[in-house]
Amino acid sequence: MLWNEITIHTTEEAIEMISNFLHEAGAGGVSIEESGSLNKPRDTSYGQWYDRPLNDIPEGQAIIKGYFAEEVDMDRIRSQIEPRVEELRSFDIDPGKVQYELKTVDEDDWANAWKQYFKPLRVSDRLTIKPTWEDYEPASEEEKIIELDPGMAFGTGTHPTTSLCLRMLESVIKGGEEVIDVGTGSGILAIGAVKLGAKHVLALDLDPVAVSSARENTRLNGLEERITIKESDLLSVLNASDPTLGIQLPVKLVVANILAEIILLFIDDVYKALEPGGIYIASGIWKNKEEVVETALKAAGFEIAEISRDEDWLAFVARKR
Repeated sequence: MLWNEITIHTTEEAIEMISNFLHEAGAGGVSIEESGSLNKPRDTSYGQWYDRPLNDIPEGQAIIKGYFAEEVDMDRIRSQIEPRVEELRSFDIDPGKVQYELKTVDEDDWANAWKQYFKPLRVSDRLTIKPTWEDYEPASEEEKIIELDPGMAFGTGTHPTTSLCLRMLESVIKGGEEVIDVGTGSGILAIGAVKLGAKHVLALDLDPVAVSSARENTRLNGLEERITIKESDLLSVLNASDPTLGIQLPVKLVVANILAEIILLFIDDVYKALEPGGIYIASGIWKNKEEVVETALKAAGFEIAEISRDEDWLAFVARKR
């Protein structure tokens, strides 16, 4: 089967938004390759190993590829995406000097080729992400394995924003917490939270593809009884009296690994969802959005307990006063 491939040369800052544009345009898969500058150190703090050499993409740049069915009009797709990418500048997101390339590729060239580069990865003291097709034995009883099959629609969970969230979850979960995961995607944070000792997680996403992926990954980890997945946003949950949520509002912990622009839209909703002293982990924040997110969190009534950084991304741990 042949597919249309659109390649977009942009910045790491714009990755999340442009990837979303491609998904919304109907992409059957999206791949992302960030800078592999030789000046960028590789994190080996948890014993990570790498089987690919660093690429020559300039620092701060990225290459995003979207795949569309053979019959799709790619000129229409490009004309749909280009103005949205340019509009990012008005939201203080710099996509850089954007370049586009179009070509036709065979499905075998991309649909499964990425899997050879997704290996078990230790992301924290206690958590390891393991693709379902790889064999791996934990080094100790304390090491918890997250089985993951993200498919082409989601990442492998190794992006800095996801790693930040998993490490922060490890630092704040003591056991028995009820948790809300907003924008769950593949469900990796919900699964990680339960593996670390959370009692129950309500995982929310507006994307039906994400909901399906999260349900499958929850099943792969045998956690259907402890993770409830809903196609919803947080406000709808707050305004509904739904006995099938699996949690009792307010909760002890909310986590969201989403873009800063989206985080800013529902900070007040998170505050309402948390019990006094409850914790909000907010990640997916590019470095130039740190001040505006911190200001908004404080204005809503949160106190900043910690700010953690990984490359050019950061995450907040905020506590409800």
